[in-house]
Amino acid sequence: MTDIDQAMTNPVSVFKSPEAVVSAGDLSAKQKIEILRRWEYDARQLEVAEEAHALGYWPDPGKSAPTKQGG
Repeated sequence: MTDIDQAMTNPVSVFKSPEAVVSAGDLSAKQKIEILRRWEYDARQLEVAEEAHALGYWPDPGKSAPTKQGG
């Protein structure tokens, strides 16, 4: 049985791949979509952090947007 709360918080800790989410038989389509959205969000956050690090850019916390995606 899938730990849905854990999957919603940290999909990588429950599933090995997005395909594993899709093939999980004990989740509804709505649950799968939410977990995959979270997976995508986490991946985007990681990309932003990696790009900033590669550029040597560290924003001023006092002038930054409320989220890492700038929103």
